[in-house]
Amino acid sequence: MSTTFQLDTATSRATPTPQPRKRLTVPAIRDHKQAGVTKEPLVMLTAYTARQAQLLDAHCDMLLVGDSLGQVIYGLPSTLSVTMEMMIAHGAAVVRGSYRALVIVDMPFGSYEASPEQAFASASRIMAETGCAAVKLEGGQAMAETIAFLSGRGIPVMAHVGLTPQAVNMLGGYGARGRSQREHEKIIADGQAVANAGAFAVVAEGVVEPIAVAMTASLEIPVIGIGASAQCDGQVLVTEDMLGMFERVPRFVKRYENLAQVVSDAAATYAAEVRARAFPTPDHTYQPKD
Repeated sequence: MSTTFQLDTATSRATPTPQPRKRLTVPAIRDHKQAGVTKEPLVMLTAYTARQAQLLDAHCDMLLVGDSLGQVIYGLPSTLSVTMEMMIAHGAAVVRGSYRALVIVDMPFGSYEASPEQAFASASRIMAETGCAAVKLEGGQAMAETIAFLSGRGIPVMAHVGLTPQAVNMLGGYGARGRSQREHEKIIADGQAVANAGAFAVVAEGVVEPIAVAMTASLEIPVIGIGASAQCDGQVLVTEDMLGMFERVPRFVKRYENLAQVVSDAAATYAAEVRARAFPTPDHTYQPKD
């Protein structure tokens, strides 16, 4: 038995609750793919808060604390302004709110690119201060040395190739990658490089489908697709996109709900009742005791 921190939803406070530790592990995720084949695809969604993690945990193999929180939570124009402090605060919240899923935290822009040593200092801080099981970083062949350095020192790494949002200025936008033969070959080489360096899985984002299929077939580690192919070893989406919290979403997102409308409608009903003095009612107020 070990202690995990679960939210007491009756009080909205984190309360220590003894629970058997049954989280999925990095080896379990990596070994989900056997002899190059994944029978049941892995499920990953983003999470940024403890309550969100609670709601997603039972359904996901992995929860990604993505630097997409810069846009989703903070309203920033891109992920480039996200800080270590942001990632650590939200990463710790997701670990506290989850129980089963493997929690992975994105390394923010500027925290790992300079050298393997810089990456180790950043990654070790993230893991120590959040309790997460792994970190994710963007880049293929250019990051292979860093991935090997981290993996060799006990830090599991999920890689990220194809459309890499932190390199949006170099890429010239968020368009799909791999339309040219040269780019196709580079993405495949990037996938092989990160796998050889010790990454336990790799996200393939925004790549034309034949690349995703070829990479999935050629790598021994799981390939997690986003805007890639159903033939990948797993899928990931930004949860708020999937739930319809924003008016505009990428082409590769399927909206499973329209929560933006639900929230707006609820707020409109509340506002109308307040202005009409229909809320609060006696059921929602405290009366003197007889």
